[in-house]
Amino acid sequence: MNNPGVYKLFVYGSLRSGFKSHAYEYISRFFSFVDNARVKGKLFDLGTYAAGVPTNDESFIVGELYTITHKNEFSWAIGQLDDYEGVSVESDEMQLYKRELVDVILNDDTTSAWIYWYVGSVEGKPVIESGDMIQYVQQKRNG
Repeated sequence: MNNPGVYKLFVYGSLRSGFKSHAYEYISRFFSFVDNARVKGKLFDLGTYAAGVPTNDESFIVGELYTITHKNEFSWAIGQLDDYEGVSVESDEMQLYKRELVDVILNDDTTSAWIYWYVGSVEGKPVIESGDMIQYVQQKRNG
């Protein structure tokens, strides 16, 4: 599961550059920004973080595409992100996300990349209609 030859990562929440989180600082050390991109899915507001879930309809999540800077560091770097995203959990912890390959739309092209999909319930949570977490947070701040 760690790497079937794919060294790209699509991020849509706290891992995006606009949030300037500690996790983004980590990403910027091991991954290089490729471009803004999107994937099929819906984005939900869980309060303190975003939850992306796959969908077959024409809804899209806006995010950023990254590629590993040094391929030999990929397994270690993605393992650290798996820990951050709650993919790798202890027996007494609840898994929050799973990492899967997804088709990423980049301009008029499509490429494969890893994404962290939320695995919990989004029932009753607000849908982020724009699919863009940064835009959504800015709108909430500006009232």
